[in-house]
Amino acid sequence: MKQDLKELLYRQGYRVVGNHSAVKTCHWTRESLLKGRTCYKERFYGIESHRCLQMSPAVAWCQHSCVFCWRPVEHSLGVALDCTPDEPADIVEGAVRQQRELLSGYWGEQRADRKKVEEAMDPNQVAISLAGEPTTYPRLPEQFHSRGFTTFLVTNGQNPGMLEELEPTQLYLSLIAPTRDIYRRTNRPLLKNGWERLMESVDIMGEKNGRTVLRLTLVRGYNLEVPRGFAPLVERARPDFIEPKGYVHVGYSRRRLQRDDMPTFREVMEFSEILAGEVNYKVKDFSRDSKVVLLAR
Repeated sequence: MKQDLKELLYRQGYRVVGNHSAVKTCHWTRESLLKGRTCYKERFYGIESHRCLQMSPAVAWCQHSCVFCWRPVEHSLGVALDCTPDEPADIVEGAVRQQRELLSGYWGEQRADRKKVEEAMDPNQVAISLAGEPTTYPRLPEQFHSRGFTTFLVTNGQNPGMLEELEPTQLYLSLIAPTRDIYRRTNRPLLKNGWERLMESVDIMGEKNGRTVLRLTLVRGYNLEVPRGFAPLVERARPDFIEPKGYVHVGYSRRRLQRDDMPTFREVMEFSEILAGEVNYKVKDFSRDSKVVLLAR
């Protein structure tokens, strides 16, 4: 990884692990420690926000250049790792070590819940997402499981062969577009057969035994207006849950989109109710703060 990119990531709060991985303290981890407010994933799925480690084993490599991404996709290093892959055990150990260092300052923070800080030093949940595409790393660190972690893997579906082999606790597939044209405009794929790869991953998800979730990031003027269009793909993927979630105008996405491209929570709920009716799911829960709705079979 180039030194200038490492410095950029460091200024943004990331901590690089080895040649291609990184950790960054989640906003909701901080909120949980300081204010007792937790991520919607704690409410929806029972994980503890203050014990969640957010990391990526391929922080600067991705096959998409999504228009809504808050990450610096303009600094992507390509679609495949261009360095020697680190050992999975080294990634896991380095990620836990960096998480502890990032959180060490909370010992001196009077507002922090001391019991939670102590527990946060021993994370037991990892969100393998953060930035880049995690499945770009050819040997994803499933050793988190051997340390007693639960794993939430978020993927763009561009590496279906890898996806077929993995068994995370919870598999998220980002499905942003119901058609090839919307996919090209919104995901801005860097691979010519990106849509075909995504459709293969949709079908693989339908065969998975573990817990599965379709993440639909909704952007006004791009995909918010076509809830029924997603129905055929939902039926192919057969996820346990669907998370329609409103785009948020933050980070580098502000260079590509306008604030008006953000949907309101009401619009996200309306989208969710229409889609649920099409595919025989029900609204199970929601979080206004995160503009996300949980649909369940």
